[in-house]
Amino acid sequence: MEKYLKNILVVSFGFLLLFTAYGGLQSLQSSLHSEEGLGVASLSVIYGALILSSMFLPPILIKKFGCKWTIVGSMCCYITFSLGNFYASWYTLIPTSMILGLGGAPLWSAKCTYLTIAGNSYAQKAGKIGKDVINQYFGIFFLIFQSSGVWGNLISSLVFGQSPNRTEISEADLACCGAYDCVNTQTGNDTGASNKPSNTLIYTLLGIYTGSGVLAVLLVTIFLDQITANKDESKEEKTPSFCSTFLATLQHLKDGRQCLLIPLTMYSGFEQGFLAGDYTKSYVTCALGINFVGYVMICFSAANSLCSMLFGKISQFTGRTVLFVLATIINLACIITLLLWKPRQEHFAVFFVLPALWGVSDAVWQTQTNALYGVLFEKHKEAAFANYRLWESLGFVIAFGYSTFLQVYIKLYIVLAVLLVAIVLYGIVEYLEYKTSQMSNTTNKEPIKFSQDVQQSKM
Repeated sequence: MEKYLKNILVVSFGFLLLFTAYGGLQSLQSSLHSEEGLGVASLSVIYGALILSSMFLPPILIKKFGCKWTIVGSMCCYITFSLGNFYASWYTLIPTSMILGLGGAPLWSAKCTYLTIAGNSYAQKAGKIGKDVINQYFGIFFLIFQSSGVWGNLISSLVFGQSPNRTEISEADLACCGAYDCVNTQTGNDTGASNKPSNTLIYTLLGIYTGSGVLAVLLVTIFLDQITANKDESKEEKTPSFCSTFLATLQHLKDGRQCLLIPLTMYSGFEQGFLAGDYTKSYVTCALGINFVGYVMICFSAANSLCSMLFGKISQFTGRTVLFVLATIINLACIITLLLWKPRQEHFAVFFVLPALWGVSDAVWQTQTNALYGVLFEKHKEAAFANYRLWESLGFVIAFGYSTFLQVYIKLYIVLAVLLVAIVLYGIVEYLEYKTSQMSNTTNKEPIKFSQDVQQSKM
């Protein structure tokens, strides 16, 4: 038990160190590199590369190098992005963003595979149920990992808070903040660009983030044990080809339920992309300054983490539909508020309340959409979750892609439209599932396994 627990903790703290750096950088990209939309362009490239990576690379790399070395190699891809930020330009950030995106899917797939194999191995030795041990391991992982958003943003706020030349924001500048921002006017200047911190502070922050990534690689390389699946399972599994992986993802679209869930899955990318790319720049940086971005995003991360645990527990009592409706109402309220609100420094608390509420709703989109995929497509989970990563990443790409060209109020209307379409089509899926269950109950009596499936798919 001690050996398995040690490996789980090594993986968890490795991801904590790595995403402390990446999460903090992601929140700052749109504000730190606002010139010509370089920051949001780099984020768009990351998720575009992640789409390609999700469809082809994970099974091939894991089969060839094993989980440990796939994790190590993928972590190095994240470090290149931190290094690219030192000399931010189209020639450094875009290539390193591509490298990070290609390493993203193998990293997460290798982590999931490692925890699953470790859970099953320990369960066999201890005479326990594999599913229960795996759930425990994933619970430990996310308990540690989810705090990375807090630490990464806290570091950025503490570093940028030392800026000696914080200037007062004029009424003219405040008029350019919020939904009707002044991005892409004749001058071509982005709001809040004048409040950029000094290069010394930027390099200090990037040095801390790079060091955190290097520590993550060293931790996993030195202390993580290599792990392999059972010999019987490994003999049956053959290394999939690029074509077979791609075709399995596309063939899954023949399932009508998957097609109906595409807007819901893409909405997860749209809403996260708006918060990271637009809210941080056009509301927080514009009205308060870039040193407050980290503190604001801490509220989002903390609310997201706590509510992810809470909703995972209560979903077995309320059902997923109630939670989806709750998230829709909260997101609608936030979007309407953002459309009507003119951010000003005296509205200080509002800057923190809105991302906290956004984190509550995002917790539903993340946990319950993953659980929904696991329940609906239990026999084709690999292809289903490949589609999940594909469509969510496409949502990110589109959200970051149009960020430079559209005003914030137009983006909010787009997010609102996608949300309404997504929730309506989700309702159709639930109705179809209800009719199917009613028909199956009349033909053969089947034990209720919904809550178990949801709990299992939460990993």
